Amino acid sequence: MDRNQAWTLVSEYVQSDSLRRHMLSVEAAMRAYAPRFGGDADVWGVTGLLHDFDYERFPDISTGGHPVMGVNLLRERGVDEAILNAILAHAAEITGVQPSTPMEKTLVAVDELTGFLIAVALVRPSRSILDVELKSVKKKWKDKLFAAPVNREEIEHAAEALGVPLDEHIQFVLDAMKAEADALGLRGVPAS
Repeated sequence: MDRNQAWTLVSEYVQSDSLRRHMLSVEAAMRAYAPRFGGDADVWGVTGLLHDFDYERFPDISTGGHPVMGVNLLRERGVDEAILNAILAHAAEITGVQPSTPMEKTLVAVDELTGFLIAVALVRPSRSILDVELKSVKKKWKDKLFAAPVNREEIEHAAEALGVPLDEHIQFVLDAMKAEADALGLRGVPAS
């Protein structure tokens, strides 16, 4: 499945702008990381874009819901097994598929982090990812009430499994998202 086909599927299945923004953010981070680990940026990008496409229709994270139902739909459409395994591995506690390849580990490492970075951007007066710096992310990271659902330990463990120091990982994903600020709707508003 190419990027255009993946986006068509996302557009059909996902109505929420915030979920689309998340999926586009994960795509940006996956594309950026792919060359670092010898991966194909297009395949990694499609994986990031599709990883949550079924969430609105199957919000129950279980063997009868997300991501299993989505993977079944993608398999019927002939999507590559490497992409399907990565999507299953991003919910290993449900699917039993442990992340083992660089692409699988990267998806796990960037998934929650992109959501956290979006939250940091949206509380800035400018609402712009371009104004977010590592030090502001680290400050919010320590505030357990900020973006409380984001599992910081999971992100830390995933970065470690990826072999990337946490600060470097945060900065790398932040830079990938900044490069796609317009597509993510995170350029923000001019200061008044």
